[in-house]
Amino acid sequence: MSTDKSTNTVWHEVTVTRKDREKLNNHRSFLLWFTGLSGSGKSTLVHGVEEELHKRGLHTYALDGDNVRHGLCGDLGFSDRDRIENIRRIGEVSKLMVDAGVITLAAFISPFASDRQKVRNLMAPGDFIEIFCNSSLEKCEERDVKGLYKKARLGEIREFTGISSPYEIPKNPELIIDTGTKTAQECVTQIVTMIETRLALREWESNK
Repeated sequence: MSTDKSTNTVWHEVTVTRKDREKLNNHRSFLLWFTGLSGSGKSTLVHGVEEELHKRGLHTYALDGDNVRHGLCGDLGFSDRDRIENIRRIGEVSKLMVDAGVITLAAFISPFASDRQKVRNLMAPGDFIEIFCNSSLEKCEERDVKGLYKKARLGEIREFTGISSPYEIPKNPELIIDTGTKTAQECVTQIVTMIETRLALREWESNK
């Protein structure tokens, strides 16, 4: 993976802006960043929330941790260095999608607080909404449908978050969801309610 930056590129200013795209969509865009241990319910909630927003006529796109490793990040492993690069790429993609006027939902363990902060720093104030899927390690292991925790406990998977690699709990997330005790639907409802009450989704509605 090359770290050399090109010196032959020029930033071209756009003629169609994010505000133009948001106005066309009739809603603002932002990034919902779901973080938590493997098995904490991130993907389930991302797709559940996206479904609810889609029903409301909002333009959305979900980025799932496993899915992007089939393409965009298919060349990365799970070392600390590769995890950092994985989140850097997703942060840049998310920035582009928010600029495109799309409500973007990202489900990534993103274990390191510094990486999550870097993604936040890419976004305009209020555009990065960190949602901590809070579930105990024990509960996540109970839900281990992929058998990953078992393999990690046996030493078959190295650098596995929560077992042999750390997870840094968010200190000030915009929302904490108790995915260990609440049902998926209860969690989805809590998130959608937060979006509807705290975010000015349709700021152009009154101008029609």
